[in-house]
Amino acid sequence: MGLRERKKQETRAALSWAAIRLIVERGYERVLVEDIANAAGVSPRTFNNYFGSKAEAVASRHLDRLLRMADTLRQRPAGEPLWEAITHAMVEEHRPGPEVKAHPRGDRDAWTAGLRLMFEVPAIQAATLRAGAQAADAVAAAVGARTGTDPAQDMYPNLVAATVLAAQDVASKTFMVNQQSVSLLITDALRQIAAGLPPPAH
Repeated sequence: MGLRERKKQETRAALSWAAIRLIVERGYERVLVEDIANAAGVSPRTFNNYFGSKAEAVASRHLDRLLRMADTLRQRPAGEPLWEAITHAMVEEHRPGPEVKAHPRGDRDAWTAGLRLMFEVPAIQAATLRAGAQAADAVAAAVGARTGTDPAQDMYPNLVAATVLAAQDVASKTFMVNQQSVSLLITDALRQIAAGLPPPAH
């Protein structure tokens, strides 16, 4: 990746994280595009060059993470079992980036409460669904490349992609309930899936 492209990705990530932080803290209606741009250190015009709305800025974090996960999956060792490779790729892309380290989350209880409210906003729900659908194609293509299957004709890579997105969604929702590490939740979710989802022992 060239310096120009890396800078663009960094700006996109900074804007998305700023949108999430501010909306979690203040509420969706109380945050303006100008506020997000200012928090990311860019102009509102720059925001508009990257995103069409606040909701799209929020959802882009989900989209970009899954697209990077698909790229990372392609780069995992060829002999690595599929679900092990997926787990490593997913966990790698949940490591905090520089934008998070520069502006860490606040109080955990307040943060998770704000997240729950944010994801109740219809515009954000719709943008997140669109992002997931777009990412599913990339994940299916990466799975197809590893398994010798064709997402245009075979069910398998699309089933795996849908399952990966479901695991991400369930892990995120579980985090908002018990505040466990999302990476640990994803690892556990994928472990259960790889094992065939056996019923839990009582």
